[in-house]
Amino acid sequence: MQIREVIQLIEQDIPLSYAEDFDNVGLLTGNPEATLKGVLITHDAIEPVIDEAIAKDLNFIVSFHPILFKGIKSLTGKNYVEKALIKALKNDIAIYAIHTALDNQSFGVSGLLAKHLGLLNTRVLIPQSGTLRQLVTYVPIADAEKVRQNLFKAGAGTIGKYDQCSFNIQGTGTYRPLESAQPYLGEIGQRHVESEERISVIFPRHLQAEIVKHLLMSHPYEEVAYEVFTLENNHPEIGMGIIGELPVPVDEEDYLKTLKTTLNLSCIRHSALRGKPLKKVAVLGGSGSFGIDMAKAAGADIYITSDLKYHDFFRGESQMILADVGHYESEQYTKMFLFEQLTKKIRNFAVALSEINTNPINYF
Repeated sequence: MQIREVIQLIEQDIPLSYAEDFDNVGLLTGNPEATLKGVLITHDAIEPVIDEAIAKDLNFIVSFHPILFKGIKSLTGKNYVEKALIKALKNDIAIYAIHTALDNQSFGVSGLLAKHLGLLNTRVLIPQSGTLRQLVTYVPIADAEKVRQNLFKAGAGTIGKYDQCSFNIQGTGTYRPLESAQPYLGEIGQRHVESEERISVIFPRHLQAEIVKHLLMSHPYEEVAYEVFTLENNHPEIGMGIIGELPVPVDEEDYLKTLKTTLNLSCIRHSALRGKPLKKVAVLGGSGSFGIDMAKAAGADIYITSDLKYHDFFRGESQMILADVGHYESEQYTKMFLFEQLTKKIRNFAVALSEINTNPINYF
């Protein structure tokens, strides 16, 4: 098995096309064609984790955070990033990062946090724009079903709990084959009139290449007419953060105590309590100050995230409690999730969970 095959397995469920533009995801070091020895799952691919991979004879590290985030102009070992990269390169260890590609999945970082907190009736808090697309094509009526089935096979036409969704209109198409053409129907130099079906399907954007490939493979025409549009509609499962509800309203102090126990926290930084029970809870794993206004607009009673600055705590404006539980702590379930996902898919190679706690923050 090659490293690229493991990457393909990861990206089946977590396409990199949904990562944020600022991010640096995917294969950061190493040769994707290299033979796989084994996989090490970590939160941060820092130097001690590279040492662990070397000791365990594993040559592929799957990390949540990208160790190589910003561009570098030299590689001399002057900081922790360069030290880790140099050691990985010297020992032929490939490093792959998933980061916001997983953040933007409803089952990802925030979804895992919401699940462990027992939230019900959950939905994405900040849907990512431009995630849905529509394909429209025109097919001779006799061939329409074959083309439609191939589009469905490639993943088009799934809407929520329904699949094989399409809209179809019959009409008349015209074309004139030019001298060098090899028309499926019609004669060279003569305008041809054909009864056709207009097929329209929607799909998530990461499937576009595969769907267009299936269209071209199954469509009978030499030149296939089709259009792809980006929709304003939001994909219900793509975006940052999760908002949901507690089974029953809970006292604020009691809930903070529960939060502290559930996430194994030594402390929680929070804004002023409101003296009201909590029912609606918004969560966003990692740095989440950008989601404060969306959480407030969605009617959250408490917003659980991390890396809040002093002035951020004013932004709840007595409408919502802000709770900073720590960056690593809010993402703590991702490492085990990646481990479990890969263990299910790769049974004949070692998939190891890093034993190193890479959280750089300590509490006294």
